Amino acid sequence: MSGILTQAGSPPVFDPQQCASRGHEVQQLAWRMAACADRADTVLAALSRLQLEQWQSPAGRAYRTTIGLQAASLRRARETLEEASALVLRHSRNVVASGRAGF
Repeated sequence: MSGILTQAGSPPVFDPQQCASRGHEVQQLAWRMAACADRADTVLAALSRLQLEQWQSPAGRAYRTTIGLQAASLRRARETLEEASALVLRHSRNVVASGRAGF
């Protein structure tokens, strides 16, 4: 408990190398998020192929309907993930820039 009080009472020490390292870590997170969006594209393509199957039974039609709903949900999630990835990448640049400004 006393360690927390001591740390909270002292001002942070600016370390430009640490800031650049954090910026790189944030950038890597953005790249991983973009890779997840790319993997979602692969899944969407597979779902699309399944929807093209010619199932004539009521169960087959219901399955295709369910696949369509899941694909729509995955498309929305993918779009959100792409937007988030772009925001995280922009933030990583701001982290690096703030590190340079501290020199």
